[in-house]
Amino acid sequence: MTLLALVILAALAVWAMLAYNRLVRLRNQHRTAWADIDVQLQRRHDLVPQLVTVAQAYAAHERATLEAVTELRAQAQAAHGAARQGQAEAALEQALGRLIALREAYPDLKANQNFAQLSSALVEVEEHLQYARRFYNGAVRDYNDATQRFPALLVARSFGFAAAEFFQAEGDSRAAPKLELAS
Repeated sequence: MTLLALVILAALAVWAMLAYNRLVRLRNQHRTAWADIDVQLQRRHDLVPQLVTVAQAYAAHERATLEAVTELRAQAQAAHGAARQGQAEAALEQALGRLIALREAYPDLKANQNFAQLSSALVEVEEHLQYARRFYNGAVRDYNDATQRFPALLVARSFGFAAAEFFQAEGDSRAAPKLELAS
């Protein structure tokens, strides 16, 4: 009887160790995915002042759009946590869409090589960001699933594995940006 009890105890210990290691791997994966989003957001934030500077030279009277982009960039950089950062980045994404739309209203801006290169770089960053968000949310889903399933949740609760936040865009950020030109 004691041998059977030792075997069962050893099996439980091995299972707990494997469950713990899996939770650590999933937690690290979602943290790494967040770091990837952060890299893309920083690339976006680095491009914004350059785009604004080039656009200012051609569209000086579009000051409201340019100031909004600059302010939203600052807010996005100051936001912490996936939910808050998602809201701030959604607002910045809308404003950047309006900024890019300015090139249609100003042929000189559209033809400007610097603006074209910066716009192209921003589009590339947005594509990478979209992929990074999907990967992050998938990693969070896997991690949250692992911490909430029985019997692994016993190990998760024992060692303080908390649920992670999804990166979510605001509902109105999915609409196409609208550009209103001053007459």
